[in-house]
Amino acid sequence: MKALIQRVSRARVEVAGETLGAIDQGLLALVGVEPQDTPACVDKLLHRLLNYRVFSDENGKMNRSLADVGGGLLLVSQFTLAADTRSGLRPSFSTAAPPALGAELFDLLVEQARGRHPQVATGRFGAEMQVHLVNDGPVTFLLEV
Repeated sequence: MKALIQRVSRARVEVAGETLGAIDQGLLALVGVEPQDTPACVDKLLHRLLNYRVFSDENGKMNRSLADVGGGLLLVSQFTLAADTRSGLRPSFSTAAPPALGAELFDLLVEQARGRHPQVATGRFGAEMQVHLVNDGPVTFLLEV
């Protein structure tokens, strides 16, 4: 699994003009699922999302996690993260999980996140979504498990 995380001051995801999920300070995580991913990958990714230290402490160092600051977590499925872009001028999606597996593992991630973190929002798996964000920093990392 991969997650492109961005520290945000606010973010929201819309489908057909309707806001489905929104957060203020926190993390926007664009999540890609690959064919070899399992529920154990979901556990590892969620642990990293909640505990990865990307928020500043009193000395201005990235030393606080999402759990520490009580920020929101906006999870958005994005199969394009699993694309093979190593060659050519067009991405190949043969390295992305089939939709059924992608949906199953993304839904598991959302369910577990809601059980472990007080503020979790999401888009809609497989939908055409518009993601709006204000990247704070900018701070962006690619997490892979």
